Amino acid sequence: MLNVTQASSHQSCLIKDASGSTIIHQGDCVNLDQDKNTYQVIGVDRDHDRCWVRRWPIEPQGGSPVFEISLQRIRALD
Repeated sequence: MLNVTQASSHQSCLIKDASGSTIIHQGDCVNLDQDKNTYQVIGVDRDHDRCWVRRWPIEPQGGSPVFEISLQRIRALD
């Protein structure tokens, strides 16, 4: 699924996909394009089309690792 991104102010971005437009903010929960799990947005880098996410809810033993991913792979929660 292809997403088109558009910059907005602060730690957020606008993603557009087949289901419409969604603004993603730091702290929001999202899905990834080929994954039904829920992830929390930790940070957004609009200039480089990247964001950092971690699995949500946080794993009780040791937490959830944070990883970088393209904004093209982010979608609103199902």
